[in-house]
Amino acid sequence: MADKLQLDVLVEGVETKEQVDLLKNIDCDQVQGYYYAKPMPEEEFFELLTEQNR
Repeated sequence: MADKLQLDVLVEGVETKEQVDLLKNIDCDQVQGYYYAKPMPEEEFFELLTEQNR
């Protein structure tokens, strides 16, 4: 339905590789959850982004 309405879909609470794989297979736009990172303070988040962009 989201595709027909031209909406992006964000799935929250993704915890396993199997969930990530399933969501990729059904063309989910974005995912977030403990699989990638646990909640963290803002400063730590920006440090992580900086390291990933090097």
